[in-house]
Amino acid sequence: MTGISRGRGRVVAPMAGLVAVLAALTACAGPFQYYEGTGVHDATAAEVAGHWENVEGTRVVLHEGGTALLEKLDEQDFAFEDGRRLSGTGTWQLTDEEGGQVVRLALTARTRVESRSSAATTAASAPEPPSAYTWSFHVDRDRHDGLRLFFFYGDPDLGNTYVMTRETGP
Repeated sequence: MTGISRGRGRVVAPMAGLVAVLAALTACAGPFQYYEGTGVHDATAAEVAGHWENVEGTRVVLHEGGTALLEKLDEQDFAFEDGRRLSGTGTWQLTDEEGGQVVRLALTARTRVESRSSAATTAASAPEPPSAYTWSFHVDRDRHDGLRLFFFYGDPDLGNTYVMTRETGP
């Protein structure tokens, strides 16, 4: 019997090591890291152009000529945690990638930086605000076939999305 239990131990120990390594490698593999896109490939630049907003008071105007106005747009990914909301002018373009379309929005002239009240970082510890910044908004369709734009923010393991919809008011 000792030969069998020793043999089993030789198999179990490496398997346990393999499981531990795989667990460590996938521990940070949140929804964003495996996000393959929305699958939307039929939006046009003319359809994307217009006034966009979100519930936090952000406003973005995408002009048909490829210029943009941004008001209180939060940074994406981990930079969101810095709590900065950027305003200014920039450019945008609609790209089509394998997983779906993406709007690349570039802030080229910053006019204002504000702080999100719920930001965890204090002014003394916050890094210098960027004078230029680039966002990647995924293009998606709602249940009524209307467009919406979104990006991921914060810890990618959480899969938080920052959603922009067509502006509804003046």
